[in-house]
Amino acid sequence: MASKIKCSHILVEKQSQAIAILDRIKQGEKFGKLAREFSIDSGSAKRDGNLGYFGRGKMVKEFEAVAFKLEVSKISEPVKTQYGYHIIKRLS
Repeated sequence: MASKIKCSHILVEKQSQAIAILDRIKQGEKFGKLAREFSIDSGSAKRDGNLGYFGRGKMVKEFEAVAFKLEVSKISEPVKTQYGYHIIKRLS
């Protein structure tokens, strides 16, 4: 099991926004482009949503649980946390 993984995410306030963005990704739009355009996490948004490498205990529970279960290059359904709704893409 990986001790550190690398993910990107798109963070939005509403579930409806997250679902709409996920639909656009499924239709072939680039994750990074949508992260720059819509993510309210301004730090990672500039880097196509890239959060870099992180280990367990660094992210909020709900985010971490989904991120560590994702297969590499897969994209999650919207994940609700105290910050809003995340779409997570596992990079490694």
